[in-house]
Amino acid sequence: MSEKLARILTAATTCIARNGVRGMRVNDVASEAGVSPGLLYYHFTDRAGLLAATLEHINKQVSKDDPALSAEPTDPDRHFRHLLLDEIQDDADVRRNSVAWNELRACAVFEADLAEPLARTTAEWNREIAEAMVTAGTDTAGQDTAITAEILTSLVEGISGRWLNGTISADHARMLVTAALDALASSPVATAQDHSK
Repeated sequence: MSEKLARILTAATTCIARNGVRGMRVNDVASEAGVSPGLLYYHFTDRAGLLAATLEHINKQVSKDDPALSAEPTDPDRHFRHLLLDEIQDDADVRRNSVAWNELRACAVFEADLAEPLARTTAEWNREIAEAMVTAGTDTAGQDTAITAEILTSLVEGISGRWLNGTISADHARMLVTAALDALASSPVATAQDHSK
């Protein structure tokens, strides 16, 4: 991705975190990025395209920003845990990305243009966590790794929301995620098939 496109997507994330999805204006994003509104329309066609690209940009930030996560992991368990724990930390960029992600997720309920990109990026995150779990050897209890990964990403989203609104501290949120990781990674998860028996 070019430096200019990354700057535009970071600006969009900032505008969403600051004003919400409904308050985000293409002209504000262009101003924040230091580019013309026409350039945004050239690259993203419309506001919906910009929002979809912003979702994907946010989704890729953790592993891109942390060289230990983007390289081949030397400690697979540490890599797997960092993919989830690094979503909650007292860092301005992480907080901005988390606020924007939660805002985009909430608005997808009302904005049909966001539903498909959100489903796609969420599925990508679930798949990344499931693959990291397999690499770390956490699927040895016979559970469905994809289900466990989806539970974990859902928990992180919920716990992140409480952290962002100040209900709990980042340290407490990370402790809750760690407890969930320890419990779910070592215990079988019941699947829908198990409940139908």
